[in-house]
Amino acid sequence: QIAFMTLTLFPIRLFFAAFMMLLAWPFAFIASMGSDEQELEKPLSWWRKIVDILLKAIMRMMWLAGGFHWINVKGRRALPAEAAILTVAPHSSYFDAIPVTMTFASIVMKAESKDIPVWGTLIKYIRPVFVSRSDQDSRRKTVEEIRRRAQSDGKWPQIMIFPEGTCTNRSCLITFKPGAFIPGVPVQPVVLRYPNKLDTITWTWQGPGALEILWLTLCQFHNSVEIEFLPVYIPSEEERKNPVLYANNVRHIMAEALGVSVTDYTFEDCQLALAEGQLRLPSDTCLLEFAKLVRSLGLKPETLEDDLDKYAASAMKMKKEKVDLKEFSAYLEFPVSHTLESMFGLFDENEDGIIDIREFVIALSVVCKPSKTLETIQLAFQLYQSESGTIEEEDLAHILKTAMGVSQINVTHLFRAVDEEEKGEITYDDFYRFAELHPHFAEDYLYADQMGAENGLETSSLSAPNGICTDFSPENAEDKNKPLQKKLN
Repeated sequence: QIAFMTLTLFPIRLFFAAFMMLLAWPFAFIASMGSDEQELEKPLSWWRKIVDILLKAIMRMMWLAGGFHWINVKGRRALPAEAAILTVAPHSSYFDAIPVTMTFASIVMKAESKDIPVWGTLIKYIRPVFVSRSDQDSRRKTVEEIRRRAQSDGKWPQIMIFPEGTCTNRSCLITFKPGAFIPGVPVQPVVLRYPNKLDTITWTWQGPGALEILWLTLCQFHNSVEIEFLPVYIPSEEERKNPVLYANNVRHIMAEALGVSVTDYTFEDCQLALAEGQLRLPSDTCLLEFAKLVRSLGLKPETLEDDLDKYAASAMKMKKEKVDLKEFSAYLEFPVSHTLESMFGLFDENEDGIIDIREFVIALSVVCKPSKTLETIQLAFQLYQSESGTIEEEDLAHILKTAMGVSQINVTHLFRAVDEEEKGEITYDDFYRFAELHPHFAEDYLYADQMGAENGLETSSLSAPNGICTDFSPENAEDKNKPLQKKLN
């Protein structure tokens, strides 16, 4: 079927879809000219209403070209005055743009998107909330803009937000980001379903890439999509004060409507589990649990690197000194709590009530910079090296066990490969030169020996059961009630 459709229907559909997008561009360009904020808050003029209808019709024809012959819509879309924000889940594909083009609701987009030829003009037409990567204060500004629009009593178009923040495979709902819920206004949950016999829609980190997804989908004769508008959710006073609680309660309602479970893992956990650094985390790593505890403790992603520098400087002064729970609390400047005790327990390898603070710093560095393996290892060398600037095999074992969040690891093969002169000690420069020559050193020298049949471990480079990471499987949703896995026992 794919071979036949590739030679027949696929090129026709691709051409027609591209033509529809190009046809929409001049209308969007003219309608966007001269638009200022005050004009956007006014009701649409008669000619803009006509443009709106034309663009929606053109976009519908574009999806028709993609095989979405009909779109099954359930429920009633609320008016902007009833619900200023539409929360959509699960987010699993770029085909999730279908409800956006049906409603022309505003969305939250990267600022760079407006510079994309043709597509950028269409994006600007729906008056999105732009997020700038270059602006360190962008997160706060985005939340403030969402709040301002949401509290405008329907003057602005509705804002459509995908609170998961990333694409998943629809097997469960990951933790919602709180941005849509901070304004404390009513939201309308919207759930998406793609009830197709063959799934060519889902686009996650693992599996087919964007172009392959497009090709396979256009080779399907028909593609089904269902959009269900659930009843408007009006937050309680407690939920208005607690956006995380508000987001969690809405997520449970949407999960129930979808018939799937929820998981406490987040977008950041996906980044950590599937980071493209030289150390791929194994499936049984405790660093995902550590990352959750870091968030629960109140360490925020936007300040994590500054926190890391502060904790690393303190750890270097402490050298090899071990600390108890009370001293760990003082070191972090957080009061003793269940979360802090759980975090302490991850590093209490011998259950003797003391931990090596250097291990905490290394783990925090991995969570903070999941793709920057060598930066973490350089920091670890600074923490473990002797006065001559060298570490021994035992030190390297401690570093890599912590960086990978596993209980056992054999670094002898790797250490001997780095220690070419057989001095019994290595410097970071030695390790760096070796890593430059062997960029896949973990797979060649660690995983080959340690992650095979002998220990029954798997690397995250292997295919995960659901295309995100192993711990995202719905059957593991109850694992949070099990005792925490310690790092070294």
